[in-house]
Amino acid sequence: MREDLRFLGSELRLTASRRRNQAGLLVLMSLPVFITVAIRISSTPRDGHGGGAGFIDQITANGVFAAFAALTIEIGLFLPMGVAMVSGDAVAGEAQSGTLRYLLSVPVGRTRLLAVKYLALVITGLVGAFAVAASGVLAGVLVFGTGPLTTLSGTRIPLADGLWRLVLSTLYVAAGLAALAAVGLFVSTLTEQPIAVTVVVIVFSTAAWIVDSIPQLSVIHPWLLVDRWQAFGDLMRDPPAWGTVGAGLGVDAAYAVVFLLAAWASFSNRDVTS
Repeated sequence: MREDLRFLGSELRLTASRRRNQAGLLVLMSLPVFITVAIRISSTPRDGHGGGAGFIDQITANGVFAAFAALTIEIGLFLPMGVAMVSGDAVAGEAQSGTLRYLLSVPVGRTRLLAVKYLALVITGLVGAFAVAASGVLAGVLVFGTGPLTTLSGTRIPLADGLWRLVLSTLYVAAGLAALAAVGLFVSTLTEQPIAVTVVVIVFSTAAWIVDSIPQLSVIHPWLLVDRWQAFGDLMRDPPAWGTVGAGLGVDAAYAVVFLLAAWASFSNRDVTS
């Protein structure tokens, strides 16, 4: 266990030390600030009591909603892009740099290697999601202030309850990113080109969003990974719509299991030459 934790720590330090990952995190955190400033410059303050008001409409009434709005926007492209970038380095990056054979000769079993790599990807996605939420809260509260929140159902809840729902929403977003990371890990076992992994994962995510937006294909929408990614908005209803959230987590878990098993099968039979 101690060796596994040391291996995981080394993997996380390596991920955090890459300049492109640092730049990507800054981009993720800058979008909530941009949204908040743009609304401050262009919008007329609203009272925030509309029952059907969206997160962006609510920001001027309570800055905490900047975090919800940022998560809604970034889950469509920027957060999946970040997972795609890091996934490319998981196995393919090690193979390209020639360190994969060294890792396996330490010795590190292939199953253990994949488990640590995947856990590092999950933690990276979690950090990215919370960085977006924290940046949104900080920017929104500084510009618009805070207090009790108006839910999407039109009722009022205390600030502490609203922040707790934001934490749950962020964890829900991170769960979706963890499922996408399993897809990325699988693709990463198939090639020695990190950029190829990044492109494939981005295309996979983007194509799923496109298909999910076509009404004529609604029969397959529930099976798409991204179909319920924005269901965290239902946590800001009164009472929260746990059914949709639970269904989304079920889909995330299914994708994670299937693609992790596929990654294990692929990597276990792979002839590592670099």
